[in-house]
Amino acid sequence: MSQENFSKSMSFYQHFDELRVRLMRCLGLFLVGFVVCYFVSEPMLDWLRRPLFAVLPVEQRKLYFTNLFENFLTHLKIAGYASVFLLSPVYFHQVWEFIAPGLYPRERKWVIPFVFAATLFFVGGACFAYYVLFPVGFKYFISYGAPTDVPMLTIDSYYSTCLKLLLLFGIAFELPVLVCLLGFLGVVDSQFLREHRRTAILAITVLSALFAPPDAVSMLLLGVPLVFLYEIAIWVVHGFGKRKSKASVDPGAHPAEHPWRGRST
Repeated sequence: MSQENFSKSMSFYQHFDELRVRLMRCLGLFLVGFVVCYFVSEPMLDWLRRPLFAVLPVEQRKLYFTNLFENFLTHLKIAGYASVFLLSPVYFHQVWEFIAPGLYPRERKWVIPFVFAATLFFVGGACFAYYVLFPVGFKYFISYGAPTDVPMLTIDSYYSTCLKLLLLFGIAFELPVLVCLLGFLGVVDSQFLREHRRTAILAITVLSALFAPPDAVSMLLLGVPLVFLYEIAIWVVHGFGKRKSKASVDPGAHPAEHPWRGRST
């Protein structure tokens, strides 16, 4: 049975089983990446220390551990996060393969642009946090209360904060990819996105206040790029709309069955 005919006959439980298989595949790949990244975790820890040490006096460039297993567990933690980032193209490819049966045959050819864009924005968000947010935020918080208050950071608290921020910004920068994907699937259009621009800006502001470090500069550093990316996504979705309008005259193209496309009768 061809992929298209199979997708048309798939029930909800078969879609759920397909999702389970792909999640297990991602988990297996994650474990392989985790083992590999563990053996290079020390250079990655050194890379994460640089923004902090750049704003600390030489005599204070140390991190402390207060638990016997803290240093070891931190190496495990960074290996896990590194596996997520390094294998992100594979994870995004699995996402595309899951939704591909519900696409037109011509739409399935967009797999490379989708994986490339999703990976670019995911890694780009983490790089934005590292190269823009960290230098500004660390300098502000380290100097806060000086010279009376002297920082004495633990290994777990510092690296956990860095890794969470890298992941947060990586996920946040997926906003335009998600919006464009919804537009690509026909769930939303550019007019809908324009009409709900204020709601989107409000949601971005709230999320920035909740997840960014608790200062106005960090909130702006997260919120402003997301608003800008949302505007770009509107124009990309508008372009998708034009392409779909031109392609709709093709009588030979039929969508495969998928939950968000509806069932064939």
